[in-house]
Amino acid sequence: MVYIRAMTKKRILPPELLAECAEAHDLFLSKKNELKLSQKKIADEAGMTPAAVNLYFKGINPLNTRFAAVLSRMLQEPVERFSPRLAKEIASLTSAAKPAASQSSVDIVQQMIAKHGKNLPADARQKIADAVEEVAASVAGANIKGADYSRPGLVGDEVWIAHYDVRAAMGGGQIPSEYPEMLQDIRVSPKHLREMGVTFKEHFHLKMITGWGQSMAPTIKDRDPLLVDVTVREFTGDGIYLFSYDEMLYVKRLQKKGKDRFKMISDNKHHDPEDIRVDDTHILARVIYVWNGQAV
Repeated sequence: MVYIRAMTKKRILPPELLAECAEAHDLFLSKKNELKLSQKKIADEAGMTPAAVNLYFKGINPLNTRFAAVLSRMLQEPVERFSPRLAKEIASLTSAAKPAASQSSVDIVQQMIAKHGKNLPADARQKIADAVEEVAASVAGANIKGADYSRPGLVGDEVWIAHYDVRAAMGGGQIPSEYPEMLQDIRVSPKHLREMGVTFKEHFHLKMITGWGQSMAPTIKDRDPLLVDVTVREFTGDGIYLFSYDEMLYVKRLQKKGKDRFKMISDNKHHDPEDIRVDDTHILARVIYVWNGQAV
């Protein structure tokens, strides 16, 4: 069987991380009227739900670099104002790589001019070289406050999908957590998902959870990430669902059996199907993709 287990009690953040969350929240409250901001606006910009933003502000989940960059941009304040720790982390991720890449570009262009630009006038060659060096210098001296690490890449339609520590455990039934812990978010292209046969209306309807165990093998293997559509809150036809039953969470294949029962099915043939009552089954989401390359 495929079951879900999450922590029964949310871990309390250490004092320094709680202080960051409180500082970020206070800064938001002090500037929201001036900048006409709301938690929903920040959530939309960050590609998450207002509830997820609230978990950061209330100190349930620790701040991360992506959210910090979005918040910094929208509040028009440097990340250092609420998290020197994340400001240093962002700086360490970017300070070495970008100048090196820029210098490499200068060298390459200068070599190309020397090799292929012999027929160009001397002043034209100099202007090209000067322009490349100017761009390189501007990148090397860029202020970290102005950097935007949450924007999509060159593909143009990438979005972030929240990954929650709610484990689809293939074993004993497990108790859900009131506040599932957010893991590293996943960056995906909605266009690419649709090309792979994944059907959904909006990307912000999608969340990630994690498979745990083997009772849904070969469809879902141990520790497979699962993409779910959280707007599906009722049975919409045969498929794999995230649901609660008898105060436990499951990820199982459901089929309707008469008016008042579901057949709960494991894809692993060593696990027998089980009949469960419709009235006692609360559907929370539908699994639409297993992150091993398989649409369901």
